[in-house]
Amino acid sequence: MGLKVNEIFYSIQGESSYAGHPCVFVRLTGCNLRCSYCDTRYAYEEGEEMGIDMILCRIAGYRCPLVEVTGGEPLIQDETPILIHRLLENGYRVLMETNGSRDIRRVDDRCTIILDIKCPSSGEINKNDLNNLKRLKDNDEIKFVIGNVEDYNFAKKILNSMDPNQLRAASVFFSPVYAKMEANTLAKWILEDKLQVRLQLQLHKIIWGTEQRGV
Repeated sequence: MGLKVNEIFYSIQGESSYAGHPCVFVRLTGCNLRCSYCDTRYAYEEGEEMGIDMILCRIAGYRCPLVEVTGGEPLIQDETPILIHRLLENGYRVLMETNGSRDIRRVDDRCTIILDIKCPSSGEINKNDLNNLKRLKDNDEIKFVIGNVEDYNFAKKILNSMDPNQLRAASVFFSPVYAKMEANTLAKWILEDKLQVRLQLQLHKIIWGTEQRGV
């Protein structure tokens, strides 16, 4: 059993409720979407086959309790849920970021899902599996990447469609498209509409810029 891995690296978590924490990232190869603002296009094809035991050995070398499995899209590889289960059994706190197009029920309930709901400017709005919103657990998170007012209004519509009790349990993040959507504009909209969401800036890009990989 194995996975095609684009990169494994140790960095500062730049997004989610764990932003600012040291984290080991396992970036898997391959994605079924082609979002207009994608910043990891190199993960579409590049990578090497690695057995799960080898991946676990690499992760262990960093001596870090927090691991994120990302991509690409992790759930297009059949062995991803097995890797996540093994990590959890080994005592890691595990996050998995997914583009929201695949059923998240395949993943161990102890894993924190970061569900990225695609907005119109992504060009992939029709690929959302919105049933995933009903599958979220209390420890899961929702991310909307906002590029313009149309995206913002779409995200509000999605939130208004959710069960209020479930929405209160989830952490919801609005993230501006880097170098396209001004953070202060998005902050203004959030405040004007009194949305109970968190403005998210990509901390890793603020620290290291947009060109450096493995950070």
